[in-house]
Amino acid sequence: MLETDFLQSLQSGQLDTAAAGSCWSEIVHQYAHKSRHYHSLHHLESVWKELLPVKNQIQDWLVVVCAIAYHDFFYDARHSDNEGKSAGKAVSKMMEAGFGQERASRCYRHIMATKGHQLSADPDTNFFTDADLAILGQDEATYLNYLSAIRKEYRVYPDFLYKPGRRKVLRHFLDLPRIFKTEYFFQWYEVAARENIGRELEML
Repeated sequence: MLETDFLQSLQSGQLDTAAAGSCWSEIVHQYAHKSRHYHSLHHLESVWKELLPVKNQIQDWLVVVCAIAYHDFFYDARHSDNEGKSAGKAVSKMMEAGFGQERASRCYRHIMATKGHQLSADPDTNFFTDADLAILGQDEATYLNYLSAIRKEYRVYPDFLYKPGRRKVLRHFLDLPRIFKTEYFFQWYEVAARENIGRELEML
């Protein structure tokens, strides 16, 4: 479970069991908010599970685990600084846990990369952001459930505002040479993701 890896990650530094547990409880509370329909604990677990088959290819697994746990810590559809605030939270907790500036900064870059999902020079970032996007390549029923959950999170916006914004996001992905940067995720999800996105654009 992600919880086990997260606790192990923080306890590998300076945090004792109680302090690490407190950090996890804070994450559970944050992601369980009633406004979270997609960006919830279930999403975190899904990202973690997607990465398990390639865990041996990831250079610093514990840093990636922290990125998973904190990458959507702040999520408000009305704000554009969610990634920055979430990344800052991760850095604060990692420094408290004794990770050091270099590893905390790497986690910061992982999280900030979810803003544009562009190819990174850091292979770990590419694995992490690909896992974050794996939902795009799921079966049609799962994808439709994802669309419904995302729309609920953006319910503050009426359709005449939501739909153009959503189209812009989807076209950004289709315009990328590859949605998935790593060969593993590309082979698994690229074709299905483009089909799902194409169908969604027709629905909007």
